[in-house]
Amino acid sequence: MVGALIVLVVVGGISVSLVSYFRLQAHRVDAVANAHYRTFVERSVAEQAGLRFRLGELSARVESVEQLLRSYE
Repeated sequence: MVGALIVLVVVGGISVSLVSYFRLQAHRVDAVANAHYRTFVERSVAEQAGLRFRLGELSARVESVEQLLRSYE
């Protein structure tokens, strides 16, 4: 009876350890995916700021061309 209890405790401990290990691995994978996503978002925001700046420059050029065309009318 005592031997069966010891075996049950050992098997239970191993089972809990395995479940905990695989849950930890899943959390690590999620953490890596979140880190990649965060890097992607930071890069996207930086590129968007650059594109907005460039769009402002192009808008100013279009406005100056429109003024030039109006001056010939």
